[in-house]
Amino acid sequence: MKELLTTYPKKTITLTDLEKLLKPYINTYEEFSNTILSLESEEVLVMVKSKGRTVRAPSLALQYRIDKGLLAVDHHREIQRYRNVFHPSINLDDYYRKVPSIWQDDLPYIQKVDEYIKNNSFPAEQAPAPERSFELVGDEKWLAEKGGKELLERIGVFNKLRIIPVSDPLMFAINPINIHKNTQFHLIVENKTTYQGLLPALPETEFSTLIYGKGKSVIKSIEQFSIQYPIDGSHQFFYFGDIDREGLLIWYALTKRQPAKLALPFYRACLKKTSAKGKEYQKESIEAQNSFLSFFLPEEQDKINKQLAEGKYYPQEILQTKELQKIWRESDWKVLI
Repeated sequence: MKELLTTYPKKTITLTDLEKLLKPYINTYEEFSNTILSLESEEVLVMVKSKGRTVRAPSLALQYRIDKGLLAVDHHREIQRYRNVFHPSINLDDYYRKVPSIWQDDLPYIQKVDEYIKNNSFPAEQAPAPERSFELVGDEKWLAEKGGKELLERIGVFNKLRIIPVSDPLMFAINPINIHKNTQFHLIVENKTTYQGLLPALPETEFSTLIYGKGKSVIKSIEQFSIQYPIDGSHQFFYFGDIDREGLLIWYALTKRQPAKLALPFYRACLKKTSAKGKEYQKESIEAQNSFLSFFLPEEQDKINKQLAEGKYYPQEILQTKELQKIWRESDWKVLI
């Protein structure tokens, strides 16, 4: 019951809503009233006096205020107890802000990770995710498919466990002229046609690599970049994709793993063309769209918003090869850093 109240979105709850909340777990009014009165005595539920009480015995308040701070006390006390037990590198701070059920679900795995670190210390050698996953919790799929990576990131030990991500190799071409520069530019393009069109111009640009994103694939395969391109330096990524809702979402998801600025000279060249029709079906992401638009001038934002609202879009292929190459060679990319 306390778990249900912890996750309840409001600070107050009516008796009717309490009945609905407990209906799957309690069969009789006697059970229900005893549960509510017990929570009243603990002051987890505090009567809203202005609403009154029922006339039915035992009498219950018609509305309660939920003391979520009191609900969290036991939860926080348990986390603190484990902080004193676990290896010092395991950070549990994130769980103070999460509902107790997440903590309870994660705890058995955290205990296994803690045991691994105490017995083996942090590994000196890298290992593929399935191998390390099996070493940690006895399940080779835990890291990649069952939330293990997110858990290890949550407790702050993912990078220390030297895990090689399981994803398709990142596909890119290298410009050997620029690989020794302190600041290196990398251009990610969404589609194969654009990649092929730009490739011949790579040696004539200030970029070190041209990366083929392969649509959504880059969101995962970008994890391989530092392994496949172990070159020291400050790496600056630029992204160019379709101006449609899916293209915006791909870029936005990518930035969660690898920050990448918009390759604005290409996008602005697209906006000078006539948009195409046919993307009315794509799902809108307000968060991704707002983040994308923040790179553009107000009049450009208005134009993009209008086109997307009408189901129109600008594919990368709207720019022909010669135009693509000219933009790439002649734009001042340093001003966009």
